[in-house]
Amino acid sequence: MRAVLAAPPPTLLVIAKSPVPGRVKTRLTPPFTPEQAAELAEAALADTLAALDQVPAGRRLLVLDGAPGRWLPLGWEVVPQCAGGLDRRLAAAFAHAARLAPDAPALLVGMDTPQLDPAVLAAPLSATERAGVDAWFGPAEDGGFWALGLARPSAPLAAALLHDVPMSTPETGRAVLDRLRTHDLTVRHLPRLLDVDHPADATRVAAHSPATRFATRLHHLRTLEPHPVPPLSPPHPEPTS
Repeated sequence: MRAVLAAPPPTLLVIAKSPVPGRVKTRLTPPFTPEQAAELAEAALADTLAALDQVPAGRRLLVLDGAPGRWLPLGWEVVPQCAGGLDRRLAAAFAHAARLAPDAPALLVGMDTPQLDPAVLAAPLSATERAGVDAWFGPAEDGGFWALGLARPSAPLAAALLHDVPMSTPETGRAVLDRLRTHDLTVRHLPRLLDVDHPADATRVAAHSPATRFATRLHHLRTLEPHPVPPLSPPHPEPTS
């Protein structure tokens, strides 16, 4: 019981781009304009930050490429992304979290899962459930991952796990899992989620979570006049985990 009470709360990280037209969600254009894609990106980011606001944490860090905007809630520290590929930027985010809170676990998510339920993270990261867990892994449907956590983050470990992993491929998640296993880390798997990358993904995520800002914004964009965005392909049943 003493160990549970003394366990430090986790550091939560979100890695994101500022929702600037032409720089975010470019695979949503067409049918959306760059401005509309940026609106959807802002809604997805706002939903993600709001979800993580409901997960108990010691610190909340937004690892940002760009400048913060009105969508940034109180209580979040903004950390600029480092230069280099995504593998380097993810590793640097964990290294920064380790410097700020060396004894706390750190979990990082992207801005592409506005349907994220806070309970999906709150329970696994709680002091009572994380005993014996070295890492957390949230697989994405496209073969990547939407969440990665380390119970004892450090710059060397993050580099060993992430440097030179090919990002944004169907094998990215498997490659990270292989490295976690190579380092003999006990991994707790989180539910599989769908990243919003393509127009059909937006339809499915909005149908699954209609109360989100993302779903509301998508519905609004589809009903704009005089040039409404045409309906996208119908949603498929959300896979269970």
